[in-house]
This record gives sequence, structure tokens and C-alpha cells, in this order.
Amino acid sequence: MLEFIIWLVGLILCIKAVIEIWNLNGDFAKKLLFIILILLTSWVGLVVYYFFAKDKIAGWVK
Repeated sequence: MLEFIIWLVGLILCIKAVIEIWNLNGDFAKKLLFIILILLTSWVGLVVYYFFAKDKIAGWVK
């Protein structure tokens, strides 16, 4: 049961991160690259996104 809860939290955070990146103004290819990187790296990508890159990614996709 605990594994399911951890998986569900990861899924929700991943969907939230993808939506946040998708709604940024910027280059489509760069946004798609960041979305793919987050999806492929799972928890590591989410940690990097939420603790380091969330505030900086808007500048990176321009």
C-alpha cells in the first residue's frame, strides 16, 4: 500500500511539473526537452525541478 501511495505522489508531482513547464512562454522544442527529461528521470528529475530549476526554467526556455 505504501508503494502505491509513493507512486501516486510521484505521478501527481510529475503531471504538475509537466503542466507548469508546458504553460511557460518560450521555445516549444526546449519545453519538450525539459518535459521529456523530467519524465525519464522520475524522482531525480522531480527533485531537481522542484528544488533547483523551477525558478530558473522560464529563462532557459526562452
